[in-house]
Amino acid sequence: MNTFLLQLLPRQIHLIIFILVGSLLGYAAYSMKVLGLEACTLCITQQFFYCLIGVTAFIAFLHNPYPFFSQIYSVLISISSIAGIWISGRQVWLQGLPEDEVPLCGPPLEYIIDVFPFADVINALFMGDGNCAEIPWKFLGLSMAGWSLIWFLVIFLLSILAIKKSTSIFKTQQ
Repeated sequence: MNTFLLQLLPRQIHLIIFILVGSLLGYAAYSMKVLGLEACTLCITQQFFYCLIGVTAFIAFLHNPYPFFSQIYSVLISISSIAGIWISGRQVWLQGLPEDEVPLCGPPLEYIIDVFPFADVINALFMGDGNCAEIPWKFLGLSMAGWSLIWFLVIFLLSILAIKKSTSIFKTQQ
């Protein structure tokens, strides 16, 4: 691993995660408002987990807690990033399916929220439908879901690094 990353304190790692998430959410807003891309249910769920990660990282940065609480923040970030990895991985899987195996497109999310019970809304947010299999955008051969998967992995690795750094600081303080 890069020696620069190994020298960072947990607080600095949390700031990096916050800036990274802010940049990703900023690009998501740009892609919806300027490029005219429409977010599917899995995209919205990924954005939710990015927000959860960003808020947790920002609080951890501002709080600058003792190592034990820094570990708790980092564990929350890693759990949220694992959920994001699962959601974006599911979307990449849906995008890789042959066209005849793609699930049928469902109603818009607003309609699902208004009409269906809460369990069906959660199912739609976590399982996606045929709309999630569309690939309207690519960069270097990867869809937005593919890039999201990579960024969730990066955030997960950074959170693990923050946990390890907090553990080493905690041991030196005892």
